[in-house]
Amino acid sequence: MNLLITTLATFVSLYSYLLIIRVLLTWFPTIDWSSQPFAALSQISDPYLNLFRSIIPPLGGMDFSPILALLALNIVGGILDSLARATLVQGF
Repeated sequence: MNLLITTLATFVSLYSYLLIIRVLLTWFPTIDWSSQPFAALSQISDPYLNLFRSIIPPLGGMDFSPILALLALNIVGGILDSLARATLVQGF
C-alpha cells in the first residue's frame, strides 16, 4: 500500500513540474506548439488545465487556471505524502 501511495505522490510531483514548464514556455510567443517536444507537453498538460479553464476563463488575456491546477496538485500531493508517512509509521 505504501508503494502505491508513494508512486502516486511521485507522479503528482512530476506532473506539477511539467505544468510549471508548460506555463513558463507560454511566455515565449515564438514557440511552435505543433512541433515536438512541445506538442507532447501540450497533450499531457492541456486536458488537466482545461478542467480549470472551464471554472475560470481567461480574464483580460491572463489565464489563471494554472494557479488553481497547481494548487489542487499541491493539496493532493500533500495528502498523499501524509498518507505515505502514516502507513510507514504504522508498519503497513
